Amino acid sequence: MAGSMRVVVTSVFLALLIETSTFEYVCAANRNVSCHEVERQALLKLKQDLIDPSGRLASWGNNLNCCNWSGVICDNLTGNVIQLRLRNPLDPYNGFYIPSEAYAKMWFSGKINPSLLDLKHLRYLDLRGSNFGGIQIPEFLGSVHTLRYLNLSAAGFGGLVPPQLGNLTNLHVLDLHDFSSLVYAENLQWLSHLVKLKILDLSSVDLSKASDWFQVTNTLPSLVEIHLSGCQLHRLPLQADVNFSSLSILDLSSNSFSNPLIPGWIFKLNSLVSLDLSHNNFQGQLPHGLRNLSSLRYLNLYWNNFNSSIPSWLYGFTSLEFLNLGSNYFHGSISNGFQNLTSLTTLDLSDNELTGAVPNSMGSLCSLKKIKLSGLHLSRDLSEILQASSSPGCLLNRLESLYLDSCEIFGHLTDRLLLFKNLADLSLSRNSISGSIPVSLGLLASLRTLDLSQNRVNGTLPESIGQLWKMEKLWLSHNMLEGVVSEVHFANLTRLRLFQASGNPLVLEASPEWVPPFQLGVMALSSWHLGPKFPSWLRSQRDFVYLDISVTGIIDTIPNWFWNLSTIYFSLNLSHNQIYGELPHRIGTSPVADLVNVDLSFNHFDGPLPCLSSKVNTLDLSNNLFSGPISNLLCSKMEEPYRLEILHLADNHLSGEIPDCWMNWPNLVSVDLENNSLSGVIPSSMGSLNLLQSLHLRKNNLSGVLPSSLQNCTSLLAIDLGENHFVGNIPGWIGEKLSDSIIISLGSNRFQGQIPDNLCSLSYLTILDLAHNNLSGTIPKCFMNLSAMAANQNSSNPISYAFGHFGTSLETLLLMIRGILLEYSSTLQLVTSMDLSDNNLAGEIPAGMTDLLGLRFLNLSNNHLTGRIPKNIGNLRLLESIDLSRNQLRGEIPPSMSALTFLGYLNSSENNLTGKIPSSTQLQSFDISSYDGNHLCGPPLLEIYSTDATTSGDHNNNENNEGDGLEVDWLWFYASMAFGFVVGFWVVMGPLLFNK
Repeated sequence: MAGSMRVVVTSVFLALLIETSTFEYVCAANRNVSCHEVERQALLKLKQDLIDPSGRLASWGNNLNCCNWSGVICDNLTGNVIQLRLRNPLDPYNGFYIPSEAYAKMWFSGKINPSLLDLKHLRYLDLRGSNFGGIQIPEFLGSVHTLRYLNLSAAGFGGLVPPQLGNLTNLHVLDLHDFSSLVYAENLQWLSHLVKLKILDLSSVDLSKASDWFQVTNTLPSLVEIHLSGCQLHRLPLQADVNFSSLSILDLSSNSFSNPLIPGWIFKLNSLVSLDLSHNNFQGQLPHGLRNLSSLRYLNLYWNNFNSSIPSWLYGFTSLEFLNLGSNYFHGSISNGFQNLTSLTTLDLSDNELTGAVPNSMGSLCSLKKIKLSGLHLSRDLSEILQASSSPGCLLNRLESLYLDSCEIFGHLTDRLLLFKNLADLSLSRNSISGSIPVSLGLLASLRTLDLSQNRVNGTLPESIGQLWKMEKLWLSHNMLEGVVSEVHFANLTRLRLFQASGNPLVLEASPEWVPPFQLGVMALSSWHLGPKFPSWLRSQRDFVYLDISVTGIIDTIPNWFWNLSTIYFSLNLSHNQIYGELPHRIGTSPVADLVNVDLSFNHFDGPLPCLSSKVNTLDLSNNLFSGPISNLLCSKMEEPYRLEILHLADNHLSGEIPDCWMNWPNLVSVDLENNSLSGVIPSSMGSLNLLQSLHLRKNNLSGVLPSSLQNCTSLLAIDLGENHFVGNIPGWIGEKLSDSIIISLGSNRFQGQIPDNLCSLSYLTILDLAHNNLSGTIPKCFMNLSAMAANQNSSNPISYAFGHFGTSLETLLLMIRGILLEYSSTLQLVTSMDLSDNNLAGEIPAGMTDLLGLRFLNLSNNHLTGRIPKNIGNLRLLESIDLSRNQLRGEIPPSMSALTFLGYLNSSENNLTGKIPSSTQLQSFDISSYDGNHLCGPPLLEIYSTDATTSGDHNNNENNEGDGLEVDWLWFYASMAFGFVVGFWVVMGPLLFNK
């Protein structure tokens, strides 16, 4: 954003700000003067401490005259070194927000030698785009008093900004911005001494503690540009006397200001030509005070909470060139008033509540090059929108970028696109566009980016795509494309850097000798058919940062050359193939990316686990054939602190004990070792994982008691230890210390004792599995306090990390539902379940359990529960499955159970239930086995229901002795039957015997 804002300032103006004119630079480049020996030696010492992988400083030392060295500029008269231009010549992010390999090879690392202090006339120092590994900005730089220009941006520094920089009183430009956000300042008092400062850029420097930022910057009389984007600022003064008489650029984007309104003092900055307040939380309507800024050419209010129609006075900014009102709550239609903004080159109205058609007047904006309407409710045919944008024709030769993502657009791609001669960026993703890609699309010679992802585009991929020689980024993922893609489709795509086409059943036919004309940074071909051989053409690709060739039918080993490529990956996904063989000894090393994601799951890899680089962030080797211990991976020698956050090794053949070296992995968030053959106890060092949110150890041979150290894992949200041999009581600290827990699964172990009441304090708990243990006592009455289960609808779970990794869920769980063991993953956040089956629980089912209104699955089977089914069980309207079988429950099935309209499974067999089954569509639909082993009658059972059987018990007894009264009634019934038989017998037989 800061780069966009600087475009507003003219080259002449910048030349005046930075007192190193082009004339001086050119003259210095052709000078005949020689540098001073002291300065020459100083530069050699500086080179000695810099790591220079590309040899950019190779000329330093080869020539006695240091004025001829690369990046060194000397004064044309005195020979003194006045400039060091050592910035990385390449773009640090290359369009992907991830440094490319080429960029990484060009950066300097190491440290800055204090010999710089010997350059007594140094005015200009530029080290932008280096990687100094998080070291602090050297304090001694504050003693280079001659500096007028200092640029340490994106240079990998960290820690406190040294206040000694305040001694550089001659500075005109100070640029410390770094998107890694590792640099911070506790206050900015040191800035107050830089009275000559004209350009200040501290973007992404943490200024959350620097509450004096406004007071200090307001005292600097010469400031022309202020860039404080993403500085974690929290407060803007509402009213203030401002001294920014020369300020032309103000960038306060991406902060978290607490005041809801744009402060009034900003409207007094009459010299402003650029204002960026995007990514904040300003609310209400656009303030009328903005009308005072009549000189504005750049206005960015993206991502705030403005909630109104777009005010008509905004159309009076006839000098405005850039306008971004995106991601707010503006509503109404797109007004014809935009036709007044005749100077506009960029218009962004995306992600608002604007509806209706694009007005034809938009086509009269003859300066407009970029239109972004993504996320609006246009609900129009694509051809209609293109018609409006091309009428009366002014845009046809000017428009370069058109963004219409998620606009509810339908229809087909048409040849009308060819009318836009200079169209470079076209984005139509997440719509309902259907039909085939027209062959004519290959005639859009200026096209740089094309995004058709997540539509209904079908047919084959036309070969004419290969003629788009300027294409850099191509998204086709998640459509219905089919057929064969050949080398011809890529014939002239020499500039292609991103190709995402996952989710289409396309077949790539390429010869083993094919060398693609491109060098991709991002490739996603998931669900293509690339196999069975491993694609050999990948060997030519040297600059990957993201590669996804999962689900591509590869049945092969990975060639050795591939691992030499994969050392530069930021993200690698080869999952869901049939790749076999062993992995190399170490994976995940990368000279570029600090965080590396590796997903090799669902293959046939075997052998021992590899060692990891300290840079690996995510490792998923689950569902393979790895064997042996896991100590090689976990306990290898540390080169530097490990950054691993996600470790998934489930469903392998791993054996041995879990090693006790978890203290090496302080950043772990998710650990999944389930379904292996691990033995022994849970090591105490696992309690050192303070950030751990998910722990899965199910289906191993683990034993012993749960270590008390686990209570230190206070971030745990999900813990699954089922199907092991754990013993002892369920510890009460689970409820006390793991207060944010959502999932607790301890089933199929050997736990004993009572269920601790402490579990009732787990207000987020939605899944509780204690089945198949030796638990005794009663069901805690306080279970009614499990508020997440009591909610009618699940609130947003704190398990936010668990969804979206490689497009799938990280959190999976096996649950016994409806008598079947089911695995839940992507829908797990919707599940509420309690399973206490197969224990020795006794007593009655607490009546308070009917308050758990969000409960969907309940299993209390195979215990020793007595008493009656709670009469209000019908309150559990979301209940889908309930199993009460093999207990000692008595009495009738409560009539309220007929209200359970979602019920898909019921088992009440093997109890002492009596009476008629309540009438409902659900209860009569179950098999008779659901009611076996009771004394029930009525459909679906064949027994005939007798009204006399239960009348006495229903009408003559209260709720407390209702069951006992019913039993007495039955006893009286049988006694009366016997008495009647005796009386009847003697009435008939008595006289006969007497007469005889």
